[in-house]
Amino acid sequence: MGGTDGLASAGDVSAIVSGTHGDPFAVLGVQAAGKGFVARCFIPHAERVTAHTLAGKEVGTLEKRNEDGFFEGKLSIRKRQPLRYHAENAGGEWWLTDPYSFGPVLGPMDDYYIAQGSHLRLFDKLGAHLIDHEGASGVHFAVWAPNAKRVSVVGDFNDWDGRRHPMRLRRDTGIWEIFIPDIGAGRPYKFEIIGAQGVRLPLKADPFAFQSELRPATASVTAEPSQHQWGDEAHRTFWRDADPRRQPMAIYEVHAGSWQRNEDGTFLTWDELADRLIPYVVEMGFTHIEFLPISEHPYDPSWGYQTTGLYAPSARFGDPDGFARFVDGAHRAGVGVVLDWVPAHFPVDQFGLVRFDGTALYEHEDPRKGFHPDWNTLIYNFGRHEVIEFLVNNALYWAEKYHVDGLRVDAVASMLYLDYSRKAGEWIPNEKGGRENLEAVAFLQRMNKELYGHHPGVVTIAEESTSWPKVSKPVHEGGLGFGFKWNMGFMHDTLQYFAREPIHRQHHHDELTFGLMYAFSENFVLPLSHDEVVHGKGTLISKMAGDDWQKFATLRAFYAFMWGYPGKKLLFMGQEFAQRREWSEARALDWDLLQYAPHSGMQKVVKDLNRLYRNYPALHARDCEPEGFEWLVVDDKQRSVFAWLRKAPGANPVAVVCNFTPVPRENYRLPLPHAGTWREIVNTDAADYGGSGMGNGDSVEAVAEGEGVAAVLTLPPLATVMLEFVPD
Repeated sequence: MGGTDGLASAGDVSAIVSGTHGDPFAVLGVQAAGKGFVARCFIPHAERVTAHTLAGKEVGTLEKRNEDGFFEGKLSIRKRQPLRYHAENAGGEWWLTDPYSFGPVLGPMDDYYIAQGSHLRLFDKLGAHLIDHEGASGVHFAVWAPNAKRVSVVGDFNDWDGRRHPMRLRRDTGIWEIFIPDIGAGRPYKFEIIGAQGVRLPLKADPFAFQSELRPATASVTAEPSQHQWGDEAHRTFWRDADPRRQPMAIYEVHAGSWQRNEDGTFLTWDELADRLIPYVVEMGFTHIEFLPISEHPYDPSWGYQTTGLYAPSARFGDPDGFARFVDGAHRAGVGVVLDWVPAHFPVDQFGLVRFDGTALYEHEDPRKGFHPDWNTLIYNFGRHEVIEFLVNNALYWAEKYHVDGLRVDAVASMLYLDYSRKAGEWIPNEKGGRENLEAVAFLQRMNKELYGHHPGVVTIAEESTSWPKVSKPVHEGGLGFGFKWNMGFMHDTLQYFAREPIHRQHHHDELTFGLMYAFSENFVLPLSHDEVVHGKGTLISKMAGDDWQKFATLRAFYAFMWGYPGKKLLFMGQEFAQRREWSEARALDWDLLQYAPHSGMQKVVKDLNRLYRNYPALHARDCEPEGFEWLVVDDKQRSVFAWLRKAPGANPVAVVCNFTPVPRENYRLPLPHAGTWREIVNTDAADYGGSGMGNGDSVEAVAEGEGVAAVLTLPPLATVMLEFVPD
């Protein structure tokens, strides 16, 4: 753009300095003028500007065309090349490299795959990346905003002035990009977006930001490429070759901000968490840590479930490499790391995704599909391939960049049903007239296929509370493709049962037996999660019926019941030592309780149960298959006794026997499959745990009785006993 003399038109100059030009790359930088070239730049506050090559050779003096800082001048160069400017004013001098003298970074193949909806390396292309480009070092920024009139990068490097770095639009994809030389890591930035109607939007954080400022600040931060050297190949190889359904999985659910705190109440860093949490988890015998969402989020009481930075580990705990070091350290200690992941909805904070380019871009325009009434959040538009790519790439990103072992996908039920938490008339049926969200189903299937296809060894776990079929079945069999599903029915039924006074339990026997009717319909994780110890629900110990002794005895027996029950295990932090106060994200757990015997005894029970679960294949190798379970006593309602057998090929079977009344049952006849010695491997009434010490010594003998086999044993009060068959 320019006249025959090569000068920019007055209209172009005015549009550049006002920040309204539709294509600044057509005006600024190095432009052809006749047989030569001119340079044009916008440098506020400068009085004099000279142009130089990157090698330092002066190639032109630029004339000031506008008082706001538009400069222009002929160049003594023979070919187009990047330039540096030497600028001066009364206060001093400075150098800057011209971003408009560089070509684009993204290429036609990026455009092709992005437009197709099949780009699986978006996190290498969008966001802010430190790169070398055409002889200069700097940061490449790229963001999707197809309906914007103008998008600029703003930050401390340009006085947050949106006129300084307007971006180049790639029209085929709606992606804006710019390479800004001379800046590096640690620089806060946002996007200034002018909507299609010319309205300036609130400054937006980068959806692909890899690092963010610590709340309450909300800017994205240019991140150094990870320098971490991984040493976890043995761990990853093991899980890559394993069938997780047949491995022990005892998951310790952790809120990173409140497991422990510094003495002054501040958060632990990832390195401090690694020094404390990893050894504790190893000592306790858990196989995995599952973190409540660690992606950047502005509001502490959301616990991370309302994220504004899906690609950025929260700044609360230090730099992103700190999280990589934590995962690596856990892996070297033999512990997996699972992340809570929230692809269902996002918050309405103005610096986030809401109406990102002035339109409903990531969300649905119609609130009947796009607004979540329970959480005052917005629902992702699963009908847009760009949104699907954003989310699928995020799942791949955590697996690739941070080596996470799994994703527990939050609020899957809210995604699957168009009428979730909605009354008649408040939702839009699907194309077939039904309530199923077919677009969300397709997204979940795509996510699982890509994640399992590219990262064997990584598992996905669905928090899904309905009877939707085949949640944990492969996509090619018509399933959603998850590895596991939370068993919400188990959690509900068991907690309801143990809240009842023991004398009433005989009338609700089926609350513990019904779950076995569907226990193998999915690959289940049995969760006693954070959801059960917040919002006035108290703690697990407070839910148990009876006096304090009975509460502790019942909870110990419940844990052993659960660890002997088919399915993987999950326990929220603090419940392993019977935290008494309801959990709050604002304070650390009450670790001082461990000085008291009932609490330390509870911790010992969980530690021993984890050891047994890991070391006895009968307790884990057929967690998800019916041949691993057999009832021994299913109908002793009057005495509230339950007994079953856990078994696996090549393993000694283990009998699990529960007495859920405070009445000891002496001379109890227990049918067993084999005559001989059955060794007692755990008794939750043991004195070491805080129990009464009643039991069967080391073992019981099972003898033939007619056509069957049985043993006579003592069932301690409010206790679970496990017996391992010991062949001669």
